[in-house]
Amino acid sequence: MDIKTTSFRDVARHSLADPTSRTFLDFFLPVLSMVRDIGMASFSDPLAAVAASRAIRENAVARLGELLETFEAKAVENGTTVYWAADADDANRYILDLIRSNNAAYVTKGKSMISEEIGLNTALSRAGIPVFETDLGEFIIQLLEKPPFHIIGPAINIPPEAIRDAFMARAGMETATVDPVALGQAARRFLRDKFRHMTLGITGVNMAVAETGSIINVENEGNIRFNKSAPDIQVSVMSLEKIVPSMSEALHMLRMLCRHGTGQKLSAYVTVDSGPKKEDEIDGPRELHLIILDNGRSRIYENPRTRKVLQCIRCGACINVCPVFRQIGGYPYGWAYTGPIGTLLNPLFLGLEKTSDLFGACTLCGACKAVCPAGIDHPAMIRYYRERNRAGDRSLSGEGGRPVERLAALGASAAAGRPGLFHAATRAGRGLIRRLGPRGRRLRAWTRYRNLPVLPESSFRDRTGPRRSRSHDPRKAGR
Repeated sequence: MDIKTTSFRDVARHSLADPTSRTFLDFFLPVLSMVRDIGMASFSDPLAAVAASRAIRENAVARLGELLETFEAKAVENGTTVYWAADADDANRYILDLIRSNNAAYVTKGKSMISEEIGLNTALSRAGIPVFETDLGEFIIQLLEKPPFHIIGPAINIPPEAIRDAFMARAGMETATVDPVALGQAARRFLRDKFRHMTLGITGVNMAVAETGSIINVENEGNIRFNKSAPDIQVSVMSLEKIVPSMSEALHMLRMLCRHGTGQKLSAYVTVDSGPKKEDEIDGPRELHLIILDNGRSRIYENPRTRKVLQCIRCGACINVCPVFRQIGGYPYGWAYTGPIGTLLNPLFLGLEKTSDLFGACTLCGACKAVCPAGIDHPAMIRYYRERNRAGDRSLSGEGGRPVERLAALGASAAAGRPGLFHAATRAGRGLIRRLGPRGRRLRAWTRYRNLPVLPESSFRDRTGPRRSRSHDPRKAGR
């Protein structure tokens, strides 16, 4: 897919002015957060469940090399063909060679963020291979030629009228309707024909289990299971951090993934594959090819400050609580990953220089960290990106910071170390804001979409005066 991270500000400005997106964001994201809370409440001890999932992911990433070697040995023992892809071009080339060697007229795909990352659809289309997305959301945005809006629901912001027009123009639907059941049936009729004659199916991987060599997928539609069981050739693409040590740990992570993603205790379909079809089995692929993708992750792993991002399980919970995403939606992020996790991943894959607006827009509120079941400290990483970008860290493709930003950082640093200067600056700023009023146009970038707060005449410190700290004397308690 095209990379448009440098257009963040322009696309965000357009999204803020789009009433359809605003209506969706104001309603749907709070609902997703609410059902996540309801799902987590079904645990007897939700805090212990979160602590366990964070420990599992931290342990898995710490033992990544060892677990991957164990997993490969078990997977090969099960009959899986394992291929280690260095980058996106390597992975796409391997898949294209498989398609050609098996004379596949087309391929079908289950929902897969990793295929978005490597630009698989574009690579196959350029080679003349038709690609059909089979997840309903992915199918819709493929017809509309749009990027994913949300990790969990890539087309949840698309109005029914746009879906109707796309289905009638490109999916053979004959009767104009916005009825959701009828639209779903139209997609089903179109895609069932593709499943019936498919030779090769492609999916992603939600988890890989080291002790058994198994790969696991979760879904609510059944299209991934079709892509894995119907064709002769199954291709699964996983990023190397998807590994977990044992099946018991994988089951706990599945419970966490589904609750944080959609609020379900478990998704409608959970598929576990341990190799291709056996001689006594009637369903399943003749060949199972598993591509383990690096694509820069080894470099990310080498840096202790960036390594923790590999703990992510792509549940999307951080997106639903993010105040920035709730205002602008997913399109401004300009690549496969959106929201807080996109703010962390995109800079590591594309460089700080091309993504500075993403981590610059973060409010550092910490809501993403609080809700993350994988234990990622998003605000700490974003502060690290800002510091490294301003320092011009070439290992992360830092741009060195704009002159205005460097000047502002020097001023903030000077004020932070001098209380008198700091409080003088805040008093001056408070007075300026009061004079500008609630819609002060001199701060146009701030006040175009939000009101300036009404501030009191003086700060709390001005009203109370400096207070001297006094050590607590238990003998004086209650006097």
